[in-house]
Amino acid sequence: MNAMRPDPNAPPGELGELLRYWRDVRGMSQLGLSLEAGVSQRQISFIESGRSVPGRDTLLTLAQTLDVPLRERNALLLAAGYAPLYSEAPWNAQEMQGVVRALERVVRQHEPFPAIVMDRHWNVLMTNGAAPRFFDCFIDMASREGPRNMLHLIFDPQGMRPFVADWETVARSLLQRVYRESVGHMVDDGTRRLLDELLAYPGVPRDWRTHHGQSASPTMPVVPIGFVCEGAVLRYFSLVTTVGAPLNVATQELRLECMFPADDETEARHLQLLAAHSPGPREDQ
Repeated sequence: MNAMRPDPNAPPGELGELLRYWRDVRGMSQLGLSLEAGVSQRQISFIESGRSVPGRDTLLTLAQTLDVPLRERNALLLAAGYAPLYSEAPWNAQEMQGVVRALERVVRQHEPFPAIVMDRHWNVLMTNGAAPRFFDCFIDMASREGPRNMLHLIFDPQGMRPFVADWETVARSLLQRVYRESVGHMVDDGTRRLLDELLAYPGVPRDWRTHHGQSASPTMPVVPIGFVCEGAVLRYFSLVTTVGAPLNVATQELRLECMFPADDETEARHLQLLAAHSPGPREDQ
């Protein structure tokens, strides 16, 4: 039962700093956290000052109240001297096979429109057949080095950027999504590196990091993304799905994005486009 007992060699003060950080992120006072979690303010103060280490259940209650992502809950447990509780196995590990099969079924059923499964940093993990076929209508996807990242694909002048209608509006809305859809609404180090890379592309104002307010027409229910093809603009919107009640890190960080035509004209043109670029029969058949 060593996992239930704090490690006396754990770095002093680290747990208190992490707890205080999450309290600040959520904008909660010690009193507010005390009332929400049912843990005395005195105990929270002692934890943050490094004067005491809570029991594991108490620490998990505080983490749950602060909506700390599972990966970062493991960090809190380690800082307190406890073993991590949530598996950090990769998304394609054996324990994830049930979730992976469900994702494969969903992306397959979304044909003939693109469906993409990504991790917390927008790296592509899985697609249906329509996704690469669609983007290959504009650029040679095979020439792009992996791992493929959807944000880099849209921001890169050598990628899809030249084909995106009203690129600045789309790019700004995507930056909003980075913040809004980050796991636990927390911008981690990997997300910060991704933002730095996106802002480093030519023609991207660096002040977009802090000034990316909504600029789309208020008459639209969503911010569509349009792709210019043969003089016409094909407009799509996305539905983003996450796994409910995750109990391991990979499950919580998976995100499924399904693209839908925003209008009937786009749907018709999309089907024509994919038909025109579908692979022909092999010569030996």
